[in-house]
Amino acid sequence: MLLVIDVGNTNITFGVYQDTELRTTFRLMTAATRTSDEYGNMITDLLYKQGISVDEIDGAIIATVVPNTTHSLTNAILKYVKCEPMLVGAETDTGIQIDIPNPREVGADRIVDAVAAYEKYGGPVMVIDFGTATTYDLVTVDGRFTVGITAPGIRISAKALWEDTAKLPEIEIKKPKSILAQDTISSMQAGLVFGQIGQTEYIIDRVRKESGYKNMKVIATGGLGSIIANETDMIEVYDKQLTLEGLRLIYARNR
Repeated sequence: MLLVIDVGNTNITFGVYQDTELRTTFRLMTAATRTSDEYGNMITDLLYKQGISVDEIDGAIIATVVPNTTHSLTNAILKYVKCEPMLVGAETDTGIQIDIPNPREVGADRIVDAVAAYEKYGGPVMVIDFGTATTYDLVTVDGRFTVGITAPGIRISAKALWEDTAKLPEIEIKKPKSILAQDTISSMQAGLVFGQIGQTEYIIDRVRKESGYKNMKVIATGGLGSIIANETDMIEVYDKQLTLEGLRLIYARNR
């Protein structure tokens, strides 16, 4: 079995594949201060609760955007899972070309998403990841990562509202019944959700116009992606496990 690990700014998502089947997933909050033993005990315990022994894991791959976690997490896999994890980076053979001036600037999560989207849906394809940041990445018809757009994520925007204003409360992020808000909570929800939809549609339309890819497919992923994808016809597919699938594909390519 293969253990795939996506380290984001907010959460670490784990998946276990048996061949091409995703057997289970689980999450931890991202914390740079954890030791390798803390990670190791958490991982083995969570695997056990899913009915999987660490002895069944014979490979691991990590994509991280939080460098401070890399040492402890890698050592945890070595010590507790008994295998050396592959680390995804700009130099990894992924099957796509990072065609920008400085490939090392591209986050591992964006590379992994791009690989999965191109392999599953073909190019040209835009991948939108609604995570801590909202990222819009374009892969051309011949498999070149050529465009990366980064915007504040919907949670970052929400946090800014309730932390940087004196009277606005912390709220649940969801679509309100109407954009015609008449109270504080639905007012904030309308601004956050419909504002994100508007941003998403504008960026997709602008990229299509400037790139010339009128037939560009648009794939969304990320925790809050389903909220936005359900509200616009410009997103064709919401693929919840796109990042984990990209990790599996990269590992299989490099075995």
